[in-house]
Amino acid sequence: MFVLHGAGAGSVATRIPWFQDRFDLGPTLLGLVLLCPTIGAFVGMPLAGRVAHRLGTRTATRLMLALWAAVFALPALAPSPLPLVPLFLLYGVLIGMLDVVMNAHAVVVERALERPVMSGLHGLWCVGSLAGGGIGALAAQTGTDARLHLGAMAVALLLVGAAAGPFLLPDTTAPDAPAPRRFALPTRAVAALGLVGFCATFAEGASANWTAVYLIEVTGAGAGPAAASYTFFMLCMATARLAGDRLVRRFGPVATVRYGGVLAVAGGVVVVTSRTTLLSIPAFALIGVGVAVVVPLVITAAGNASASPGEGVASMTTITYLSGLAAPAVTGWLAGTVSYPAAFVVITAVAGLMTVRAGALRPRTAPSGTLTRSPLPEPSSPSEAPARRTG
Repeated sequence: MFVLHGAGAGSVATRIPWFQDRFDLGPTLLGLVLLCPTIGAFVGMPLAGRVAHRLGTRTATRLMLALWAAVFALPALAPSPLPLVPLFLLYGVLIGMLDVVMNAHAVVVERALERPVMSGLHGLWCVGSLAGGGIGALAAQTGTDARLHLGAMAVALLLVGAAAGPFLLPDTTAPDAPAPRRFALPTRAVAALGLVGFCATFAEGASANWTAVYLIEVTGAGAGPAAASYTFFMLCMATARLAGDRLVRRFGPVATVRYGGVLAVAGGVVVVTSRTTLLSIPAFALIGVGVAVVVPLVITAAGNASASPGEGVASMTTITYLSGLAAPAVTGWLAGTVSYPAAFVVITAVAGLMTVRAGALRPRTAPSGTLTRSPLPEPSSPSEAPARRTG
């Protein structure tokens, strides 16, 4: 499910120029159209927790993937620019809700396995995104009509999702578990985790969106190396996420976030001070590696800290999505009003705040004396096996 979600998102991203050419969209109108999926997801995500509770995370994941696949190619079939707005809004609602319910089901999987797997699943999302982007780039290069390309992708999403769905785990939510609120705003515990997730997503989103531009404007890189830097950034993030679960088992979530934060801050310092392409490309990748496992960890922790996984995950994904939405715009404003290096001074400081606040992932004692759930208990030493989680 994570691979399919990533492959679909990567496929659409590669065909944006086709939408611009087909509907003769200027930069302003294109920006408005591209904002619609984000607005739709931001509206749908807080509501997904209740859907997951009512249907169960397994059924909700299968249903949302099927609905998303059903509307996946509709924007490409629009006869004029005007229908693009509601169609992309609907696309955003469904991809956002799928994001929440599949992450909520991943929390169920982690509880059953009693070991962390969330980072690896997010790594597989990156793999799917790279694969979908590669297929989309090939389709664009060969002149394949996006209606045919995205239509075929929609069928593939539907068929593969239907084949994979029966293998999802049965839900373990207690029958008398309280229903999530209709619109899930974060609790105090989730808000503390949300600050860590907000910082990680901000650093990731700013770096991913501005790496190529920064290299061209500050280091004088050519278009080729600048474009390749984004692919290298994503490959490094995917690799870090695929290895992240092993690191969490060894060091625990708090230490893993702190070590990653140190790497991200070091990368940010090099980006700001080096001003050379040769050093800046790996420095940007270091930022990506440093924040790669943080969002999977805070999503798991939020799902375990709430009455139901769906509610906690809905709150956390809303926070991180807001951060991802704000990061590119804030970075651009800082770069335009001050300078590109000054913008990345701020991003480096955000990574530093994430490092300082990593303790939010530590298990806490509730008033009754019981421990709230967390991704993994903190080991007292790197070699100590994680304690068995109950509940």
